[in-house]
Amino acid sequence: MINITFPDGSVRQYEAGVTGYDVAMSISPRLAEQILAVNIKTADEPETSKGTTIDLMRPITQDVAIRLLKWEDDEAKKVFWHSSSHLMAEALEALFPGVKFGIGPAIENGFYYDVDMNGHTLTDADFKAIEDKMLEFARQKQDFCRIEVSKADAMKYFTEKGDQYKQELISELEDGTITYYTNGQFTDLCRGPHLKNTDVIKAVKVLSLAGAYWRGDETRQQLTRIYGITFPKKSLLDEYLLVLEEAKKRDHRKIGKEMELFTFSQRVGAGLPLWLPRGAALRNTLQAFLAKKQAEYGYLPVVTPHIGGKELYVTSGHYAKYGKDSFQPIHTPQEGEEYLLKPMNCPHHCEIFRRTPQLP
Repeated sequence: MINITFPDGSVRQYEAGVTGYDVAMSISPRLAEQILAVNIKTADEPETSKGTTIDLMRPITQDVAIRLLKWEDDEAKKVFWHSSSHLMAEALEALFPGVKFGIGPAIENGFYYDVDMNGHTLTDADFKAIEDKMLEFARQKQDFCRIEVSKADAMKYFTEKGDQYKQELISELEDGTITYYTNGQFTDLCRGPHLKNTDVIKAVKVLSLAGAYWRGDETRQQLTRIYGITFPKKSLLDEYLLVLEEAKKRDHRKIGKEMELFTFSQRVGAGLPLWLPRGAALRNTLQAFLAKKQAEYGYLPVVTPHIGGKELYVTSGHYAKYGKDSFQPIHTPQEGEEYLLKPMNCPHHCEIFRRTPQLP
């Protein structure tokens, strides 16, 4: 028998190998329907540890503290959306035979999957078909099955499938047990965790397409990044889409253009605004308001140069840590000195403090 400790401090005993789903069912069948995943933490983990989120159907074999995760929990949303990325991959494979897959993580809102379309051209017009196929598979209540295999067997499977991206990922893993997850006809290399099955995915929206180089390397294959989001209720999807529409109305790029506050130029660089007269007036007003409030609270401003001598950043340690990746030095041939655009204010401010005699 093992001891399971609940968030309220109560302890129940279960047979070793019990699953999170079993634990939820022992409390209430209705509760079990709402749980998407479980978080467990062993007694030997540090107090600061957040524990480990695992599948509902994963056996628990030792004493743990447990949290039953519902949709409202961020960890549950991550599991929900990562499982949805596998569901989308299954739909893509059914609709576009021969596609190959990179990675498909959950993100802050939804998920994406990087896909080599293998000659197929994907457009916005395909979104509805992908959504319909995802919902079709979701209604089949496909179980997410965790399978442990050796590295050799994993490599053999994806070699036979012809998926070079998964082969590359497997080649970088240490020898030992590797996990697959299978739902329906789709099998993916994955650590998990995942949902119990697809039935809880009730609403689907494919949001957008983007290009993404494999492993973020511009010399590698460019893949199609497909963004999507899913929910356990259609009403939640409707609310989310309404929020997106309202956000578009308040997009600073749209408002800035309409009100003639600022403009952008590719020659200047992406994301670098050129303030127009109205925008400059607004900016100055905000700066004046901020300066007034800072003065009211006793803030004493200082001003430092936008560049600094290389030795300043060597002394502060910034050069050793960021020098090669940040700004190239500015040379002064006459004096033979090197300057850098300042990456931050701290070193200059330290020099301001140095001028003040130390207190006894």
